[in-house]
Amino acid sequence: MLEIPSIDLSLQQNIATLARRMEQVLFEVKRVIVGQDRLLERVLIALLARGHLLVEGMPGLAKTLTINTLAQVLQVHFKRIQFTPDLMPADLIGSRVFHPRDAAFQTLLGPVFANLLLADEINRAPPKVQSALLEAMQEGQVTVAGQSHQLPKPFVVMATQNPIETEGTYPLPEAQVDRFMMKLIIDYPSADEEFVVVQRVIGLPQQAQAVITNDELLQMQLLCKQVYVDPSLIRYAVSLSAATRKPSAFGLAQLSPLLMHGASPRASIWMIEAARALAALRARAYVLPEDVSAVALDVLRHRISLSDEALATQIEAETILNQLLSNIPAPTKPLGL
Repeated sequence: MLEIPSIDLSLQQNIATLARRMEQVLFEVKRVIVGQDRLLERVLIALLARGHLLVEGMPGLAKTLTINTLAQVLQVHFKRIQFTPDLMPADLIGSRVFHPRDAAFQTLLGPVFANLLLADEINRAPPKVQSALLEAMQEGQVTVAGQSHQLPKPFVVMATQNPIETEGTYPLPEAQVDRFMMKLIIDYPSADEEFVVVQRVIGLPQQAQAVITNDELLQMQLLCKQVYVDPSLIRYAVSLSAATRKPSAFGLAQLSPLLMHGASPRASIWMIEAARALAALRARAYVLPEDVSAVALDVLRHRISLSDEALATQIEAETILNQLLSNIPAPTKPLGL
């Protein structure tokens, strides 16, 4: 049974203010972006929970425009890196450059030093470049010529992959994939949404106004850490992750031949952190089971490896995860919630 203790009134008021401010952010972003509601919500969750996003979708779905517009509204620094096969780690994190006039080496920091970093088509770069992001994503710093440099805060990476072109691409290392809080699959807009997109593109350009400051965003991140999480919800998240490793222990033995590797403990951590941020966006100072369920698919999708049998029968990861979600009961809520 889920138990919600009495929440401090000032905390609830601050969370309500956070939700209102984020509604203003979305309102401004939607002056430019049409549709993509799920992507926008997940980007806000990543910002509040200090996580990173992996986005898979066809070209032309406004991934770059979305993150650029959001950076303008949040008044944070945005950089875009186009990953290509000839990209080098120094092109990402920076390098030491010799200046003849001063007869000394100086550190030239790379484009990774930004608040919002768009790693476009990340799977087109070789593994040594992909792995250069590992330290940045995990530790919030990079090392250039033996010296560590702290990245600005907040720091969120949104990496994109093209699902249709496989020539000249390199699969992401499992260690790096696990660093992404969520993986999103975005689809084409509806006919009505595409009509509005065309109207806006051929008309006068829309401008989004700045809404919050970088310091305010950092305060919101700290505020999300105070959102209450009942231990039963933590057990629920752990059960979902554990079921991907040993389905038979949860009465799902039929899924065992379909799974080669399950989710790591990072999945449980990120499910709770993402659920906290989602609860704050919904103006609540406590997490409910539906918050965990809402983010579970995006958190687990890229953390399971399918067996040859699953690939041969074209069973998708979402199908397996939906079976897990429907068979593992969430904690029951008290009446009135």
